[in-house]
Amino acid sequence: MKIINLHTEKSLIKKASNNNREAQKQLFEQHSPKMLGVCRQYVKDLHHAEDLMLQGFLKVFTNLQKFKHEGSFEGWIRRIMINTCISYLRKKNVINLSDEEYVFNDAATESLENTAVEDIQNLIDQLPEGYKMVFNLYAIEGFKHSEIAEKLGVSESTSKSQLFKARKLLQENYIKMNTTVHEIK
Repeated sequence: MKIINLHTEKSLIKKASNNNREAQKQLFEQHSPKMLGVCRQYVKDLHHAEDLMLQGFLKVFTNLQKFKHEGSFEGWIRRIMINTCISYLRKKNVINLSDEEYVFNDAATESLENTAVEDIQNLIDQLPEGYKMVFNLYAIEGFKHSEIAEKLGVSESTSKSQLFKARKLLQENYIKMNTTVHEIK
């Protein structure tokens, strides 16, 4: 992984905001692998995730002059990618959020330490889109329920409920996955 100092990145951002294609290319090459991962968290299909990442970078380069250098550039890009994915999922009408409550049976699960990242991603991919969206925003991106509620246009209790149901379903699917693996052995 190539490490750039802050001065070089700031210079690249300035050049890219002046439509310097080489600077834009360098910024894209530096940040695209991680941003594809961000998009992939929200969209199961890799090709759609790639399209959304490209749409996100188009927004990044179109709005580059709005970046104020107050936070990290990567964080700024990440927010654009998340918002691009949320907009896509809203348009596709796949986000279904409800306030209904579920009783959670707190079954013990095995440690995640020996679980492959791909298996964890597959478990997350199996979640309904609404659960997945809230889970990613809360558990992976670190948003608070108030921020999630505002971003998705729902109540805080809906955000909490969706996270609760996502965790329950993840746990159930994890147990099933481990039971299947142990039955095969």
